[in-house]
Amino acid sequence: MPSGPASPTYTSGAIGPSPTHHHANHPPCQGIPCTDCTLLAHAYRPARWRRSGVFLGRWHHSQIGAAVPRLLHTVFSVPHVRTRHIAIALVAACAYSTGVAATFGEIKAAYTPSDTLILDRQGAVLHRLRTNPTVRKGQWVALADVSPALRTALVLSEDKRFYAHSGVDWRAVSAAAWGNLWNTKTRGASTLTMQLAGLLDEDLKRNSGGRSVVQKLGQAVSAQWLERDWRKDQILEAYLNLVPLKGELVGIDAVSQTLFGKAAHALDNREAAVTAALVRAPNAKAAQVTQRACAVLQSLEAHADCEALDLFVSGALQRKAFDTSEGIAPHWARYVVRETQRAAQLPSASPGSTQPAELPASIRTTVHAPLQRFAVQTLQTHLRELRQRHVEDAALVVLDNASGEVLAWVGSSGELSGAPDVDLVTALRQPGSTLKPFLYGQAIAERRITAASLLEDSGTQIQTASGLYIPQNYDHQFKGWVSARTALAASLNVPAVRTLFMVSPDSFHKQLVRLGLPLKESGDFYGYSLALGSAEVPLLHLANAYRALAQQGRLSPIRWRAGDRTAPSTSQALDAGAAFIVGDILSDPLARARTFGTDSVLSTRYWSAVKTGTSKDMRDNWALGYSARYTVGVWVGNASGAPMWDVSGTTGAAPLWAAVMNYLHKTQSSRAPQAPAGVAQVPVKFNATASSSSLATAAEAPRQEWFMNGTQQTTFTTDLIATRALSMGASGQKDPGFPSNASKQATAGTGRITAPTTGTIIALDPDIPPKNQRLTFTAEGSQLRWQMDGKVFAKGNTAQWLPWPGRHVVRIVNSKDDVLDEVKLEVRGAGVK
Repeated sequence: MPSGPASPTYTSGAIGPSPTHHHANHPPCQGIPCTDCTLLAHAYRPARWRRSGVFLGRWHHSQIGAAVPRLLHTVFSVPHVRTRHIAIALVAACAYSTGVAATFGEIKAAYTPSDTLILDRQGAVLHRLRTNPTVRKGQWVALADVSPALRTALVLSEDKRFYAHSGVDWRAVSAAAWGNLWNTKTRGASTLTMQLAGLLDEDLKRNSGGRSVVQKLGQAVSAQWLERDWRKDQILEAYLNLVPLKGELVGIDAVSQTLFGKAAHALDNREAAVTAALVRAPNAKAAQVTQRACAVLQSLEAHADCEALDLFVSGALQRKAFDTSEGIAPHWARYVVRETQRAAQLPSASPGSTQPAELPASIRTTVHAPLQRFAVQTLQTHLRELRQRHVEDAALVVLDNASGEVLAWVGSSGELSGAPDVDLVTALRQPGSTLKPFLYGQAIAERRITAASLLEDSGTQIQTASGLYIPQNYDHQFKGWVSARTALAASLNVPAVRTLFMVSPDSFHKQLVRLGLPLKESGDFYGYSLALGSAEVPLLHLANAYRALAQQGRLSPIRWRAGDRTAPSTSQALDAGAAFIVGDILSDPLARARTFGTDSVLSTRYWSAVKTGTSKDMRDNWALGYSARYTVGVWVGNASGAPMWDVSGTTGAAPLWAAVMNYLHKTQSSRAPQAPAGVAQVPVKFNATASSSSLATAAEAPRQEWFMNGTQQTTFTTDLIATRALSMGASGQKDPGFPSNASKQATAGTGRITAPTTGTIIALDPDIPPKNQRLTFTAEGSQLRWQMDGKVFAKGNTAQWLPWPGRHVVRIVNSKDDVLDEVKLEVRGAGVK
């Protein structure tokens, strides 16, 4: 049976004349050295054109580059139109090879995954975060870490003579040409090296209509250069990492993780066959991929069974892409990426704009993975226990005191949260009583008070723009005169407000700013409520301010990148002596016993200083404290701002703080810091005097107390008469900002309410246990009955009432229900149940 013409045979080796020889009689050359016109020589002599691919691989880029301009001049002298077209194509292909080829090392170094790996301080992976939304590329995979099955499947499927040819498979080229001539279906002639050349060079990449003749010639030329400079294993490794696969997936790591949920080294024969099939047709339908994969599988296994392959392929192609964020530190990862981009931004041509630098494949950070894992698990376990109290979120941060390194960062409760993407370490929240240590520290530094100064804890009214502001304390009774040590450690509100009156809201505001708190408004805006934490601050900044207390008042930025040796900028944000005294107070379990008891979760077996706080309506709950080496900050609440139910500082954030601090000190001790210069410790005692035994209270026990030099005092005396009506400052003088209960005329002339007064606004402290949230009313007269909103609730000259949010009318009436006096008041804050 007749057949087509015999296939042409090819011989390899250098062709054409010597590079230095001139063809005077060669029409295309016209006297030009043959180093410049060899391409045209082959176009002019079709018998040699067939071997030009081999020939092109013999010339250096610089030789070809220098030849191109003169070749372009010569091309248009070629007499035959068809031959001229071939020559133009060859010159264009030659132009693709004029640049210096990149080395394998350069290509690998320039590779950027779509995901950035966030590493801990030891190099362990904390989190994987997608940072390129346009394409999905995994980590670069070394050839040794690719499944042998996949390496074999790829070569058998795409380039059977990969290890034999030098970039171009001339047998495949001739077979393809022969098939095209006789309209016979054949496989493509592109080798893996040629395909890699197309991936490396933008000009050679396939477009929607396929590659042009010029691009294919360019591929052949570039493939020979790659084969000359790269090893076969490097070519295969680069191809596996750069080849586009299904959809947005590029490279073997992305496809193996997405379609099969495993690393590239673990792919079996069936998975390798499917992957190789996708190389040929990345976006083909499942049936086509199955057919192709079956052929590949049978080339790997002679008796492979493809019966169930269709179900396997359908399942793999429908598998959901692996998560854009995966690990144990999502919020930390996003913070690190933002800081990396910010630190690496380059100035651009347009003023005021920036051009972010490319992110590295991995970033090593200061976080300690075992601590991070413990913090996440402990936080989620604790929140599950609080679920019935309408709590779903928490955040936690751990700092190294000396270096400022972030050791743990938990931004939310994850799946337990209604807003898992919100980073509550950096979110603005009201800090409650956690600002008090800085207030007392400032007052001590300015020598307005000492740790032993007596502050009056009694009913106090503060005139504000919106009316009278009346802060409340932990239990149902005020404690009279207390020392500043007790007032801070026991978190008493009234003494804190009195202290702010001495310092002034504006001055305290400036102190908080010096400590790094980003307050948005002025001190006058917050007013006296600033003492109780009415401003909004992030947990991160608040924890760093507590770290400044641990560092004797020195403030420095946090560190997040491992190995960062740059000298930090440090400022003395608070007097060292004052910071030391505040730390001593916060570490005193006896001083905090009046509010928290002696067996509080805040008491540790090692030295530590800690403060809790709760914002209005129980929306935010805090515990911040430090040991000799670490600072731990915890926030508990709801990202939505919804209030919690009956959650105080000791039940919300404090258990988390204690658990993490105990973990840090499993094998480490923590000793009290040494006193800095400028402070001295002296013995003090407290005497109580009173004009009435009913007003007498026990004085605080004698003790050793720390003082700033020049403020030492050994004896402190309380004047209990003042606790009934007058508002007193630490000096014992009446403060004009704390008015006494002014006399009022009773409506019937036989009785009057002495406390509270009309216009009173009662601000409840969410830290107070509900059973202790009672307000005491007093009146003058006889046979009195008390009415709240028209209903009798008590008899006598005093009455106690559990406050409830809203506006209320309080009346006293006689036995005939005649109204003797009335006051109107408003209760703000969480309701008491």
